[in-house]
Amino acid sequence: MHPREVKYDFHSPLARWMVMFLEEKRSLGCRYESGRAIMARLDRHLCAVGLDAPHLPREVIEPWTAAAPHERPASQASRATIARQFAWFLTRHDILAWYCRNPHVRRTDQYVPFIFSHEQVRALISAADHIRPDGHAPLRHKVMPEVFRLLYSTGVRLSEALMLHVGDVDFDRGAITVFDSKFHRTRLVPLGAKMLRRLKMYAAALGKRKPDAAFFPAPDGGSYATRTVYWLFRELLRKARISHGGRGSGPRVHDLRHTFAVHRLAAWYRQGVDVGAKLPYLAAYMGHKHVTGTARYLRLTPEIFPDVVVLLERYVGNAVPRLVPP
Repeated sequence: MHPREVKYDFHSPLARWMVMFLEEKRSLGCRYESGRAIMARLDRHLCAVGLDAPHLPREVIEPWTAAAPHERPASQASRATIARQFAWFLTRHDILAWYCRNPHVRRTDQYVPFIFSHEQVRALISAADHIRPDGHAPLRHKVMPEVFRLLYSTGVRLSEALMLHVGDVDFDRGAITVFDSKFHRTRLVPLGAKMLRRLKMYAAALGKRKPDAAFFPAPDGGSYATRTVYWLFRELLRKARISHGGRGSGPRVHDLRHTFAVHRLAAWYRQGVDVGAKLPYLAAYMGHKHVTGTARYLRLTPEIFPDVVVLLERYVGNAVPRLVPP
């Protein structure tokens, strides 16, 4: 299955090379979604400063890679790293470009995933169920409860859920097909009986639609932007009385994916299942390339299912870090 086409909207003198750079990354198996967003920002910057030729001078790129007020170190690091990689790419194509060999940018923050309790998940879903109809987004109160249920019940990434098309949901087989995920991987994700019934009722409520229509349509008929869902998520947290630690502290929407994995692992343990034998299945289900990636995803603390942590370490050693409280 070929990756779905990605559209670019660049206008600076380096637009052509930006597309080539991103396509090279994708050909190597990187989705590069955040990189594409950063390149779009760079393109707008180059247009704003009036770059009139295909080159990347120091006086143009250096201020752009400098730390902005109140910016997280990780955000600056990402921007500087991509700018540096793009500069190397340009020089390979005989375009003059400046890059910092030893940037004074280090990733110093380390986010600890937030694992929702079962009670918190129920409170969050209940808040989503009470979203009111909105004239500007007439289907949001029907769409979002199912989006958040799908995130928790399957562990799919938010971008994967939002990019689902009607034809990707197979009610007969009881599964969804996730196309062009990380590393351009396509996978079949079986649905639980309850989730399947919910999606059937949801699809019936929206009526017959074309296979290429967005399964979770935004007001314009396309797919919701992730930032829109993040804004709504913060509102749902407030209504569910789940405190948020502020920018960079979470909980994040992506933590529902962590929570799915942790809850699944804990359930297997309580059922007496051989967790080590099940890890490859969980890795495939979540779209991970290696089992160790799945193990690292489950950043359990000793306070959360400590017996599960001990069991996991028998199979994967120290791949699951013990997080020491500050």
